[in-house]
Amino acid sequence: MRKHSLGTKLWAAGMSLLVVGYFAIQAYRYFNDPFSTTLAYSYQVEEGATLSGWVTRDEQLLPASGDGIVELRREEGERVGTGGTVAEIYASRDAKDIHTQIEAIDAQIEQLRYAQETLASPEAALKLDAQIEQSILDYRRYVTAGQLSKSETEGRELRALVMKRDFSASESEDFESRIQQLESRAKELKKQATGSVRTINAPRSGLYSAAVDGYESVLRPESLSALTPAGLEALRAENSTGAELGKLILGDRWYYSVVMTMEEAKEVSERSAALEKQQQTLTLRFAKSVERDLPVTVAFVGPEEDGKCVVTFCGSTYLPQLTLLRRQSAQLVTRTYEGIRVPKSALRMVTMKKTAEDGTEKTVQVTGLYCVVGMEARFKPVEILYSGDGFVLVRAAAPAGNETLKLRPGDEVIVLARDLYDGKVLG
Repeated sequence: MRKHSLGTKLWAAGMSLLVVGYFAIQAYRYFNDPFSTTLAYSYQVEEGATLSGWVTRDEQLLPASGDGIVELRREEGERVGTGGTVAEIYASRDAKDIHTQIEAIDAQIEQLRYAQETLASPEAALKLDAQIEQSILDYRRYVTAGQLSKSETEGRELRALVMKRDFSASESEDFESRIQQLESRAKELKKQATGSVRTINAPRSGLYSAAVDGYESVLRPESLSALTPAGLEALRAENSTGAELGKLILGDRWYYSVVMTMEEAKEVSERSAALEKQQQTLTLRFAKSVERDLPVTVAFVGPEEDGKCVVTFCGSTYLPQLTLLRRQSAQLVTRTYEGIRVPKSALRMVTMKKTAEDGTEKTVQVTGLYCVVGMEARFKPVEILYSGDGFVLVRAAAPAGNETLKLRPGDEVIVLARDLYDGKVLG
């Protein structure tokens, strides 16, 4: 039997160790591969500050005249024209009851006349059904939102619509006879009510508000430009007489005054001016009452006092929703960044050759990401828009005409991997 030499045995043992070592290394790499990915997605980041300040409007009080039972005819934030009825003051409870009867009779007359028209036009009944359905939805929305005043008004309108539909369904009614009887009754009641009610009209056009807080004469738009931090802190409401029927909010502008450091005021003012040139605005978001973003600009920067000043923002939208606001906290948004969010650790710097306009080539450093495309890793250049805590917002910086290198939301981005390069096959 042939015997192997010692050298041959050592060589075979060495080769066996190499093979075992190779497979051990591959197994280690397989089970300890740092390869991980995540999805890129659209994201928005806002920069700004949390504020606390005062809301100012151009307001005019509506004094009540004499005693009696007051019934308001306007909702909070409702616009009233010059001479429009704001409230009615009844001389007594009996006088109010008579006017309530007159209103009920007038409503019945209207319903009967509508029923007459419905008989001649079947389409009117279908239109009325649609109005009832919409009124039910509005009523439910107001009740759910806790807007009791609006729900009460909508409830009255709904009842009137249902009664109209009730009358319309009866073709045997002698409408004209009933209308004459009701008109005769209304005429009698109006004679009894003569001189028993006084009407309060709006002296100017504006928005009606029932809330009188004593700051109407303290906070005036014309005094905001000279307001100091100490003056804003010392604001105190004047004692109300309690005889006001509410107030009119004039014009369409409102103001929000806050205390800022001079550095903050300068930065906000410059940002507001820059946005105005681009036909854009800052964004104010009140902490309560108004669930919407309010576009504002810097109207005034008051005099300096101990390194601080009063900055007043001005808005001209959504005033009917702001009639009840006075002392308010808010979030001011000065900048908004929109882009594709990816982890910072996914960014890579790659050396690439770029052809200049004159045809020469030069080597440049390009920032980008590796994405999984099919079974390969593909490098996609990006531009960083915003750097946050552990993430960045980027946008695609692919060369024009090369759509395959454009980063898009939903792309699978490689966060960790070993020996990455463009075109690497991912096993």
